Amino acid sequence: MSGRTEAQLRELGLTLPVPAVAVANYVPFVASGSLLFVSGQLPLDQGRLVAAGHLGDTVAVEDGYRAARQCALNLLAQAAAALDGDLDRIRRLVRLSGFVACVPSFVDHPKVINGASDLMVEILGDAGRHSRVAVGVAALPLGAAVEVDATFEIAA
Repeated sequence: MSGRTEAQLRELGLTLPVPAVAVANYVPFVASGSLLFVSGQLPLDQGRLVAAGHLGDTVAVEDGYRAARQCALNLLAQAAAALDGDLDRIRRLVRLSGFVACVPSFVDHPKVINGASDLMVEILGDAGRHSRVAVGVAALPLGAAVEVDATFEIAA
């Protein structure tokens, strides 16, 4: 990987993790035409969850934010794998879908998923501005507090 996106990652002091392998009957990403769909990523850092549990109970909003940020790094790692390491092929992030494991009374889903949104804008600039959904769910795989998927527009 080289180019402006890699330079931006270095400037932020970030490195992309090794992309996670699929743990069920799906693939980590699918390219179709000019779109790249990246499957939901958990907040895994070196194989360990950054945050497990439920927002509004055992996980603070700040921890959920950090978890969503890790999900965004994992999304970019999958995109790099799909694009042969060339993240500069990303024209724009079209949409993020964020899922927050939370108690029924929790209402700060947007604050949590901002962790992913903010990082995408920090790394991709205006191309990182996107549409988004942030929803609460009863549970996520492995007990994760957050999961995020993405759709990117890519250059050929």
